[in-house]
Amino acid sequence: MTKDIIEYFPNRRTIRRYSDRKVPAEIIDRLLLEASHAPTTGNMQLYSVIETRDKEGLRRLAPAHFNQPQVEGCQVALTFCADFNRFSRWCGERRAEPCYDNLQSLTAAVIDTVAFAQQFNTLAELNGLGVCWLGTTTYNAREIADALSLPELVVPIITLTVGYPADNGEDVGRLPLEAIIHRERYTPYTADRINELYAEKEGREDSKFYVKENSKETLAQVFTDIRYPRANNEAFSEKFLAFLRESGFIK
Repeated sequence: MTKDIIEYFPNRRTIRRYSDRKVPAEIIDRLLLEASHAPTTGNMQLYSVIETRDKEGLRRLAPAHFNQPQVEGCQVALTFCADFNRFSRWCGERRAEPCYDNLQSLTAAVIDTVAFAQQFNTLAELNGLGVCWLGTTTYNAREIADALSLPELVVPIITLTVGYPADNGEDVGRLPLEAIIHRERYTPYTADRINELYAEKEGREDSKFYVKENSKETLAQVFTDIRYPRANNEAFSEKFLAFLRESGFIK
């Protein structure tokens, strides 16, 4: 393993600001081809990716991502979609009856899509590009599907904004390994263990700033009351379920 790869993983950063340097189409194509060798369910490759470079296209997508500046500021936006449309069409053309309009099939396609997107993310960063992973894609899946003309059985799952970095990004920290690994079986978290595992995260200066900025008592309250409150979670859940019904996956 080369030194670059050894140092990449513990030091990777999300990049939200990009330079004006263009990203050639052939680079994106090569990285997507390499990423397509990620693990996939039954070798079905249940995904598609929509590439958006045109500034007008980026402007159309921006509201669905709550106008995060990296959407219009990037050189390329890639919308990775769970896609059973293509596979079902192939089945129909080969005298096979497709049967993939269900939750299990959607789940398989989502897993495939995330693996593909993550493999691209890693490859892009190892090739000097900056990437930001937008988890807002499923919040407004209907609007994104309309903007990108997505057909039935195609669901946008994750969007990556891509470009050459204008800065080095921020070190946002991660929980220690002990917080996420369980030996042989799941071990319940005690109050003392939670205090220990979250001490570093809560002690960061940026975490303290978020608590103060939002007039909260704890960092957890910033998440539950401000960033991801119940009302928003439930509203976007209903909206996404409605889109999944329209897309043909949920009856």
